[in-house]
Amino acid sequence: MIALSLVFAAVAALSPVQVMRVADDAKAVDRVVEISRGRDVPVDILRRLVNEDLDTLRGRHSDDTYDFASYERLEASRVRDSFSIEPTGEDRLKRVESKGDFVYRVVLEMPNRRMIVTKNRPVFIDHLEIEAMPMATSARKTQTVSVKEWLQPGGNKVVDLEDIGRHATVRLFARTDEKNGYGNVDVVLIEARLFDNPDSPYADAVSSLKSILKALDHDDTASMRAMAQRIAADLQPVQIPRPPVATMEVTATPMSAPADIQGELQTIEDLLTGSEAERRQGVDRLHQLIRRLRAH
Repeated sequence: MIALSLVFAAVAALSPVQVMRVADDAKAVDRVVEISRGRDVPVDILRRLVNEDLDTLRGRHSDDTYDFASYERLEASRVRDSFSIEPTGEDRLKRVESKGDFVYRVVLEMPNRRMIVTKNRPVFIDHLEIEAMPMATSARKTQTVSVKEWLQPGGNKVVDLEDIGRHATVRLFARTDEKNGYGNVDVVLIEARLFDNPDSPYADAVSSLKSILKALDHDDTASMRAMAQRIAADLQPVQIPRPPVATMEVTATPMSAPADIQGELQTIEDLLTGSEAERRQGVDRLHQLIRRLRAH
């Protein structure tokens, strides 16, 4: 019963065409790796194909949300931008900007040096302006974080976003002391990790697709083929047995015709098996018999 409910949940989320396309892609991966014999496997093409199939089985929407996966506040990757903050005076701030996807944390880092041998200079961080689209809504939201701190070389400042932000833009407003000259600061955007739901009806196929990606990184063609074959088998259409159809036995009573009609039909049959002239005569008599029966 549980397995059947999962099947119905899958049908509601993905169409049979989508599922069969992933199964066909798995067969294609298996065949491509087989004929490549480990020498010229098209890694980039297969990786793109597998990633697209992962999006399909996760139920990706146009707003970058998923039916069977979600983003969590654990680090998946980092976007790092380095900026030089020039002296502008106490009454003016320099604005720098950095962008990333699915950002949940901003880290401001101060390198110890601004060149190979020159020591870095302190930077005054006035505030951060974070514009992003939260995962739960399609409306962009702006979060302003007041810092008002001098960051010293080797120091850092961590700021967490209120929500995981899709397509986040982080604007830093800062300045340096005119006497010390410019200072360097790194703006690091921490991007959230995507986790697959363990109760997804496609959990096994998703796990196999991720294993193919790992195998591509290590040129493990045996694992690629094994996982591809497993996906193709797992995603075969589930045959739900149909309920038995009630049957009713019907006994047919032989049809009978009047003696004169039976005699005429017998004559026509004999004529149709004779010569060409007899066959024409038989066809004429058959037409006459049909017209006579219609008249009755």
